[in-house]
Amino acid sequence: MHWDLLIHGAKVFDGTAKPGEMLDLAVKDGHVVAKGANLPRDAAAEVHDATGSWLTPGLLDIHTHEDLEVELEPGLPEVVRHGTTSVIVGNCSIGLAFGNQRRGNQDPIVDCFARVENIPKPVLRKAAEKATWGSTGEYLQHLDDLPLAANLAPLVPHSMLRIDVMGLDESVSRDPTPEELERMVGLLEQSMQQGYIGFSTDGLPLHFLANQPNVKKRIPTQYAPFSEYRALTDVLRKYDRVWQMTPATDDPRLTLKMFFLSSGLLHGTPLKITALAALDAVNNRAGKSRAVNLSRLLNSRLVNGHFRMQALAAPFKIWSEGAVSPLAEGNPLMRQLIETELEDRAGRVKILSDPEFVDAFREMWGRGKRGFNLAHLRRRLRLENEFLTRDLNDMVIYRSPVPAWEGLTMAELFDRYRIWQAGVHAGDANLPEEATAFAAIGDGVRDDGEFFLMLLKAFDRDIYWHYVSANRDPKVIKELLLNPVLLPGFNDSGAHVTNMAYYDGNLRALRIAAEDSETLFSRMVQRLTREPADFFGLDAGRLDIGSRADITLLNPRALKGYDGDAGIRMIYRDSYECQQLVNRSDGVVNAVYVAGRQLWNGSGFAATFGRERTGQALTAS
Repeated sequence: MHWDLLIHGAKVFDGTAKPGEMLDLAVKDGHVVAKGANLPRDAAAEVHDATGSWLTPGLLDIHTHEDLEVELEPGLPEVVRHGTTSVIVGNCSIGLAFGNQRRGNQDPIVDCFARVENIPKPVLRKAAEKATWGSTGEYLQHLDDLPLAANLAPLVPHSMLRIDVMGLDESVSRDPTPEELERMVGLLEQSMQQGYIGFSTDGLPLHFLANQPNVKKRIPTQYAPFSEYRALTDVLRKYDRVWQMTPATDDPRLTLKMFFLSSGLLHGTPLKITALAALDAVNNRAGKSRAVNLSRLLNSRLVNGHFRMQALAAPFKIWSEGAVSPLAEGNPLMRQLIETELEDRAGRVKILSDPEFVDAFREMWGRGKRGFNLAHLRRRLRLENEFLTRDLNDMVIYRSPVPAWEGLTMAELFDRYRIWQAGVHAGDANLPEEATAFAAIGDGVRDDGEFFLMLLKAFDRDIYWHYVSANRDPKVIKELLLNPVLLPGFNDSGAHVTNMAYYDGNLRALRIAAEDSETLFSRMVQRLTREPADFFGLDAGRLDIGSRADITLLNPRALKGYDGDAGIRMIYRDSYECQQLVNRSDGVVNAVYVAGRQLWNGSGFAATFGRERTGQALTAS
């Protein structure tokens, strides 16, 4: 036997954007060793008949927080089942590269992740218990000791680097001393020598610490002066590594200064930057154009940068448990509710019972909705600087104590409440459970903003609802995914356990292309494999002779008909010991191989999945 595996009969799209070809692939010792038409079957120990399938390199997910899940379930089943074989971790300045960093009563992993990525504290503590290493080098060794299924490529997270050098409390209260900054630069340079693919920071005004006494403080990276960012990114420039960042949307001047660090014209050598995110926001239609135009400018000959914003292949649907919603952190009043512990319903009820809070919320809710003023003009033109919707028509109830409410918008529910409030019983508005629920809200609600608050007061997290904050137009999504100055992949896989589900982001992108033509599908395969691998400097996303045999087989008919929203499920994850929002795309992915070993067969995982290592820690090639 010359080969361990022969995959026969598939149409192969190799990630170069060439048209698909009917080719056989031969694998030995985890690598592609031969490609051609009708390779001899008797030369392989195992033959996979893939007739009718489309074969691609294993897909990359460039923005994840799987560094937590991998400690609890190293197989990463929600990644692999969707055809993804390599993920980048350590994004948004937070991660496990320095271990759990526990000192005294400080628990940085819990503090940094709980509100930023909306992961329950018990899950975070379980992951932190396993993070017993103390350096970036030890972390890479640890990853290679895990029975990984997929590959992980880690970034060095800035918040954790600051905590390692300064301590948690100091990292959110002052600038580093010259000695501390020198220490940070030294640790980052050491990690680049160890093979880390880059460094991550964060500037979004949504990201706060989760433990007292720091619940009103943002995560450590946001307290860095520009001089600190400059010193650390100079290390990346020296090693040609990637800076993953999210802009400070509340400080446009700082954001522009940071973006222009990519410029080779200004700084001698271009710096690779990938930033979040090119989204077509519902509240601000200018955001998409700004992202694209700025990316074009930074990559132009005039500036000579190497800059890529990330794009999402789906409507940006956010699921919210009562007041607990990622984008609600941008609203100071909603943030007061989120600052309470997840289980502290009484604490939220106390806030919601305060008349001054209610009046302030009503004023905020109604701002710009009436009258002749600048706020009203901005709202009419869709140029608001709001993360959270203030329109009950956008909010859809997914789960509630009253089954009849499920599937209704909150605006429809408010209409039913008005009927009840007026004492008129029409249609099914007199359902006993609905009347009881409205009675719990009370009959004194004055407007839609107060109705939303009283709904939260009466039912707290039992009201589970969702809304689309960006990417409502499929045509715009397609344009963004195919724009050469952007990169597909703002999926946030592994984060926002009950708020987002984009594990299938790569499949959604491929579906959009496959519906158009095989030519466009081939281009999208390139955008999800070879292109990001080249940008991040990874040995992945290829089917060249000698490449790792990370392979995805797709059912083209099922892919073209795939509806990602229809596949969203809430399941109980034993490894998390809590509920999680996931996707199901069964029937679309026929098989997944990592290092030449089959992990997924279209309907289930291999017996050795998550117990024997096929993946590895990917370092800069």
